Amino acid sequence: MRFEPAGREVDVPSGTLLSEAAQKAGVDVLMPCGGQGRCGRCAVIVETGETKRRSTQRLSPDAVAAGYVLACQTDVVSDAVVRVPPQDKIERRLTDGKRVSKVALPFSYSVHDQPLRKYAVTLEPPSMQDQTDDWSRLRRELSRQHGMGEIQASLPVLRKLGHVLREGDWTVTVVVDLDPLGYPKTADTPPAPPQLIDVLPGEHLETLWAIAIDIGTTSNHVWLVDMISGEVLSQQAAYNGQIARGEDVISRIIYASKGNGLAELQDLVMGTLNQLIAQATEERGVDPDEIYKATIAGNSTMIHLFTGTPPESIRLSPFITAVNQFPPFPAREIGLRVNAEAVLDCLPGIASYVGADITAGVVSSRMCEEGKLTLFIDIGTNGEIVMGDCTWLIACACSAGPAFEGAGVVHGMRATAGAIEEVWINRGDADDPYEIEYRVIGDDAPRGICGSGLISLMAEMFVAGVIDKSGNVDLTLPTDRVREGEHGAEYVVAWADESATGEDIAITTVDLDNLMRAKAAIYAGFSVLAESVGLSLADVEQVLIGGAFGQYINVEKAIQIGLLPDKPFESFHFLGNTSVRGAYVALLSEERRQRVDEVGQMMTYLELSADNTFFDAFNAALFLPHTDESQFPSVMALQARNAREG
Repeated sequence: MRFEPAGREVDVPSGTLLSEAAQKAGVDVLMPCGGQGRCGRCAVIVETGETKRRSTQRLSPDAVAAGYVLACQTDVVSDAVVRVPPQDKIERRLTDGKRVSKVALPFSYSVHDQPLRKYAVTLEPPSMQDQTDDWSRLRRELSRQHGMGEIQASLPVLRKLGHVLREGDWTVTVVVDLDPLGYPKTADTPPAPPQLIDVLPGEHLETLWAIAIDIGTTSNHVWLVDMISGEVLSQQAAYNGQIARGEDVISRIIYASKGNGLAELQDLVMGTLNQLIAQATEERGVDPDEIYKATIAGNSTMIHLFTGTPPESIRLSPFITAVNQFPPFPAREIGLRVNAEAVLDCLPGIASYVGADITAGVVSSRMCEEGKLTLFIDIGTNGEIVMGDCTWLIACACSAGPAFEGAGVVHGMRATAGAIEEVWINRGDADDPYEIEYRVIGDDAPRGICGSGLISLMAEMFVAGVIDKSGNVDLTLPTDRVREGEHGAEYVVAWADESATGEDIAITTVDLDNLMRAKAAIYAGFSVLAESVGLSLADVEQVLIGGAFGQYINVEKAIQIGLLPDKPFESFHFLGNTSVRGAYVALLSEERRQRVDEVGQMMTYLELSADNTFFDAFNAALFLPHTDESQFPSVMALQARNAREG
């Protein structure tokens, strides 16, 4: 069969899925739902030949008549020609690698705070009188010159030792990890001999490089760190390449369980990370082989996929990970393009849906240094929540789905150029009632609405009376912007002549329902977590919001829809990507790295699916802002004021 317009041909047996055939042909077909047939984004056109549809869900009758099929739900029956429409690009408004945001050192740093070291060693060359082997000779001098007792090395390092010693005229620089066993530590943990990571000819003490990595479901971040000064010298970020095979963790877990899916997902994230490492090292003129350590944070599914560990058990009752804490291992084992012997330290997770991104985030947020009752939130494709004062911590995860990432919304999109990120509805204008103004990322013509724009839009529609407490659009309003559409009642945000797509951009009843469910799940998580320890949200002294998405949330609007608790603005602190910051501080400091582990051991995980109160709390939160209006006094005051004015 042949795929156009790429002109790629491939031989596959009858009964092969079109998506699998495309993969074998090297043709990219996006499957954001993980090949479950739910998203409709893998639609292709069968121009000639016979295929068998398993499902036509998400395809209109006109599309089916035109020859469209879902690649993940269609079997090849005979030789065929399939046309693949242009695929969406995975791109985002992320940190510009050419401009590093200054990252303040979180403490007074010394290179001796962490175990990665370089030592220059000069050896006496061998002679007929001293025929000690090269490895023993190096160990002898490390002990004599640097007080290092036993040391271990891998076979690849030992293979290069003889050549490097002679190239350096018996002066070499060794790179050593003084603590190769990693964590957790106990009083009974025996010390391990240091690990020789690399040996270089001559003296090269001027640099020592490592990286901090955050593997997010949506985006990946790599920080290049000068371990001598402790400074971050390059920050790179990009969408996780796995998005093409699933926009949420469940879709990816399902995809990983099929055929070669696990290896493919590992290759996709490794490709993204290796690209970011290449960008960072090129920017600073560093050889990737000079990177000798990486600290990695991410949710449990992302860490499993990064390590190539099957994640199926995460989504199956009783929802258990294969591994919560991986021991350190060399980069050569998984193909990360740094020094082959570089130590990879995956930070510890807690449970299936509370991973290393949260343990890292709690430490980097410094909530354990405040002594206040704190609500720590990381809002992304899942809502992960921690409550406590660090004498105790309790955590849960809410399956909010990817609605706030723009998925499941007809005109939703990621936060890239052309996305509407903020809106204002002016209901009081007599000439143009319920008209809207909006701000677009990049000042381009709008192409859709991103997560922050959806929160803003829902809040404005509620406050202006375009929708009621249940999220129903009022079709009786005196404006053309409310109308019946293909998916029911909708409100037009941008007319076709304003948009980059030439189509009206609207928010539909289905969209509003998805957003209501997402915000209800997160708020219910707060409520159940507090109630489980005999507290209420009113007892919380501060709310810390992590995650890249959290930076763009308008607190006032988020409170108005009941996404965040109704508290004074000064109670909220937006911290950005606390996961990569946690990986960074763990890289710099053995003490902070140990603290990450202690936080993980201290944290109690509450599985909401096993908590009978969650369903009630979720249903109560399925209204704007909530069925219990007393929990949102500022929103009720605003509603009353608007009613008086008009």
